[in-house]
Amino acid sequence: MGDMTNSDFYSKNQRNESSHGGEFGCTMEELRSLMELRGTEAVVKIKETYGDTDTICRRLKTSPVEGLPGTAPDLEKRKQIFGQNFIPPKKPKTFLQLVWEALQDVTLIILEIAAIISLGLSFYHPPGENNEGCATAQGGAEDEGEAEAGWIEGAAILLSVICVVLVTAFNDWSKEKQFRGLQSRIEQEQKFTVVRAGQVVQIPVAEIVVGDIAQVKYGDLLPADGLFIQGNDLKIDESSLTGESDQVRKSVDKDPMLLSGTHVMEGSGRMVVTAVGVNSQTGIIFTLLGAGGEEEEKKDKKAKQQDGAAAMEMQPLKSAEGGDTDDKKKASMHKKEKSVLQGKLTKLAVQIGKAGLVMSAITVIILVLYFTVDTFVVNKKPWLPECTPVYVQYFVKFFIIGVTVLVVAVPEGLPLAVTISLAYSVKKMMKDNNLVRHLDACETMGNATAICSDKTGTLTTNRMTVVQAYVGDVHYKEIPEPSSINAKTMELLVSAIAINSAYTTKILPPEKEGALPRQVGNKTECGLLGFVLDLKQDYEPVRSQMPEEKLYKVYTFNSVRKSMSTVIKLPDESFRMYSKGASEILLKKCCKILNGAGEPRVFRPRDRDEMVKKVIEPMACDGLRTICVAYRDLPSSPEPDWDNENDILNDLTCICVVGIEDPVRPEVPEAIRKCQRAGITVRMVTGDNINTARAIAIKCGIIHPGEDFLCLEGKEFNRRIRNEKGEIEQERIDKIWPKLRVLARSSPTDKHTLVKGIIDSTHTEQRQVVAVTGDGTNDGPALKKADVGFAMGIAGTDVAKEASDIILTDDNFSSIVKAVMWGRNVYDSISKFLQFQLTVNVVAVIVAFTGACITQDSPLKAVQMLWVNLIMDTFASLALATEPPTEALLLRKPYGRNKPLISRTMMKNILGHAVYQLTLIFTLLFVGEKMFQIDSGRNAPLHSPPSEHYTIIFNTFVMMQLFNEINARKIHGERNVFDGIFRNPIFCTIVLGTFTIQIVIVQFGGKPFSCSPLQLDQWMWCIFIGLGELVWGQVIATIPTSRLKFLKEAGRLTQKEEIPEEELNEDVEEIDHAERELRRGQILWFRGLNRIQTQIEVVNTFKSGASFQGALRRQSSVTSQSQDVANLSSPSRVSLSNALSSPTSLPPAAAGHPRREGVP
Repeated sequence: MGDMTNSDFYSKNQRNESSHGGEFGCTMEELRSLMELRGTEAVVKIKETYGDTDTICRRLKTSPVEGLPGTAPDLEKRKQIFGQNFIPPKKPKTFLQLVWEALQDVTLIILEIAAIISLGLSFYHPPGENNEGCATAQGGAEDEGEAEAGWIEGAAILLSVICVVLVTAFNDWSKEKQFRGLQSRIEQEQKFTVVRAGQVVQIPVAEIVVGDIAQVKYGDLLPADGLFIQGNDLKIDESSLTGESDQVRKSVDKDPMLLSGTHVMEGSGRMVVTAVGVNSQTGIIFTLLGAGGEEEEKKDKKAKQQDGAAAMEMQPLKSAEGGDTDDKKKASMHKKEKSVLQGKLTKLAVQIGKAGLVMSAITVIILVLYFTVDTFVVNKKPWLPECTPVYVQYFVKFFIIGVTVLVVAVPEGLPLAVTISLAYSVKKMMKDNNLVRHLDACETMGNATAICSDKTGTLTTNRMTVVQAYVGDVHYKEIPEPSSINAKTMELLVSAIAINSAYTTKILPPEKEGALPRQVGNKTECGLLGFVLDLKQDYEPVRSQMPEEKLYKVYTFNSVRKSMSTVIKLPDESFRMYSKGASEILLKKCCKILNGAGEPRVFRPRDRDEMVKKVIEPMACDGLRTICVAYRDLPSSPEPDWDNENDILNDLTCICVVGIEDPVRPEVPEAIRKCQRAGITVRMVTGDNINTARAIAIKCGIIHPGEDFLCLEGKEFNRRIRNEKGEIEQERIDKIWPKLRVLARSSPTDKHTLVKGIIDSTHTEQRQVVAVTGDGTNDGPALKKADVGFAMGIAGTDVAKEASDIILTDDNFSSIVKAVMWGRNVYDSISKFLQFQLTVNVVAVIVAFTGACITQDSPLKAVQMLWVNLIMDTFASLALATEPPTEALLLRKPYGRNKPLISRTMMKNILGHAVYQLTLIFTLLFVGEKMFQIDSGRNAPLHSPPSEHYTIIFNTFVMMQLFNEINARKIHGERNVFDGIFRNPIFCTIVLGTFTIQIVIVQFGGKPFSCSPLQLDQWMWCIFIGLGELVWGQVIATIPTSRLKFLKEAGRLTQKEEIPEEELNEDVEEIDHAERELRRGQILWFRGLNRIQTQIEVVNTFKSGASFQGALRRQSSVTSQSQDVANLSSPSRVSLSNALSSPTSLPPAAAGHPRREGVP
């Protein structure tokens, strides 16, 4: 089914629909066209066609209260008629397509061409072949049989090219597959709450069918289209579909349309699902995208170059729900700049490639010149026509040698190593409860210098329990005896808690004997309900007496109110409102308080101050969250104006204040200590009051008494960072953030401001890399802004997950530390690989180059070079990129953005080992035949059999690489290179495997590999020289790096190159996809306006014959302005949105340009 294209899927649904429509009271078509209407049109249409939403429910054979019966045949039938809630993904690339893409590699193409020419020439025997006149500079006996084997070299090169291509393609394919797996895992975890057979159940989003009654609440991303049937204060952000950034208020009689892919920003309620999958509004957009996709691809070659994985990453979290539209994809492409590592690597690869190209060109030129001079000048041979093919064969051989040098020089294993390392890490991080959504977040985490963490649920267990209470003028340090509380007070308390909390919040019996009761829903409310149970009362009867439908009005909790209130109608028609919220906020609104006898007494400001000192601060200093529970009775006539919140939420009577404990997770203090040791500053950003926050911060070890640090409240923070005009100033933030450890009572904007301030700061020499954790819908902006955003997998809302890079599946801070470890490990793995690869590169290139220049023939043949290339690229990247991380990684400071990839120590290792290898290889090349008493392999004629001499050189070279691979496991100059080698089975397998294949190649490779079998003693010498690498490694480690000032570091990102990219991204990041839509509209709108203005201007000018300059000047200001708009990074968001909101405000250029001539 996954392979079905959107259009097939669509037509299939259409057919089903037409045949089955009769079974339900409305067809899929009708519902789909209904969902396309908005606001009042929709209300009118529902009235005309159906009467009301209850009728629609009846026609869909569902009950607004009980939901669907949930029987299998019924659900199946619904899926058949109305479709499934599933949007078929785009087809993955086939293996052949990936092979074709791997073949596009330039060096491989050059090799293929060279091999084909070589093959062609070997089959072509020119007449002058045996003509003495053509005998070349190197004579020498050549067997007939050997001449026949001339084709082998060409064939062998082709074969090794095929090998490389298949390996690359297979890697891409498995990478793509892993991403699909990850994607589907994220989708399966996506659950939604529906009512079936009267029970509230959570089902996977894909299981939702038309007719389901879904419960929507704050923070949800709607999985399907539906009609709002009951609820309170529901506000939706529809920007992902309509581009309108204002929140839309939903109500049954004004705008009941709820659309898939939109976010619930406030409130809660129920909806009846009317369209799913490809028939939902988002699905329709997707279908259009799918259909338009084919034409797009032809136009859009750029996207092609993004490898499959990147494309998969771009798919936001909910691709099964169609949460993303085209713009979102574009948005996520922009979201991250090239990650630091990719930037450094690209730069390095280009530098190495250029050097290789130069070397190979010089090699070819020298070979050709030497040959022509030697043949035609020194030996004075005439160029005979029948000899031409012989000479051409020589030139082809030189060309192949040149290409080989290039192949060895270009580190095409780099991208492979990065991919393998990241893919491996991502897979393993799943086990460490990190679900990585953007590959590069993995590696950015290794550079993190600051973590801004939430408190609730991340640092604490998010299991709330009331441990202290202030009721009836008494402060109880533990839960009071029920008998000690007045009956009236008790009744009010139980009702206030039971009714004024989401009915989805419950406390269920424990799953296992002796375990704690299960808390479902909002944890703070669970804590309060637990308090009711601890007082030996029950909240269920109160709720069943006052079901959710009967609640008169609900003010849901949001970050501005910091309180929640519910209004009910009492039997005598008057109203009672129950409120709960942060104690310092609600107590300001209380004018009475219940005394010990359950009677309200006056509560004056000075009583309040005393209470804050005596009750609230002591509770907060114990690390408790204080919640005030209050109520107010309101008259029935005149009915209060419910929309005037400030008047309603006043004159309250305080029932009690409770202190809720949320214990610190036991493993957090240790994790924070590790972070601090690793050079990462942990800051706590929380909505709690400052005393609670400080107490918890001390428990966690974020602050230590006696240190110089700041704990600020949101208000104070804002006062300090803004100037007189109320604008945020970077210098002011720079004064605060280095010492700031706790930000309490903070709003989401404060969090975003802090993160942005730290990232933009130039206060430190390194740019700070900031990670942020968030769970609420309002954390979205901060998560997007941060270098790495962590969303909570359990407590997090869909919106937060959508904005994040990594999802913590266990909501635990210590998992972040694991992510840091993996990130640093990725970075180190790449460095290890580079250190190994560059040593091989340097040696192979120099050997091929000098060998060719001195002996006219590279000591390492093309096929051998390709084998070496395979060892050092593909295999080494596998071996070195899969090293598991160790705790030791957390003992050093972060690398920072502009630390070079190749440090001085690594440069020392590379050059040191290159010296050892080159010395030995040249010794073998020029005096090897004397040492081993064998024939010299130098100056052999064109098709001569392989010599033992050159085989020994090749074998020694490979042995040295193998042992150097073990050296490469350490890059910080450690002595023990075998440390933890058995923890990495892949490494051991690859080293042994390579060794075995090498034996086979040397002993049985023969002509294709230009090898002749060696004796045991020769083998022993090769291995012995290889082992020398390990000894030499120790020698190099002894040389202090600090002495070697002349060594250059390579592969650093200079600030200069980074900045333009970052600035551009700054702005693009700020603008979410909705705004990008707006922008597109605005640009057209501006251009249109500008054109009209220019035309009016020109007409006026001609009419009045006045200064024509005016119009010209006008034109120039217009063009400059449309460029401004087109250049996304220049206009600020504010001016754009203002320009849009007031159609009268012309673009600044127009507004600032007074009319010279009135329009006649």
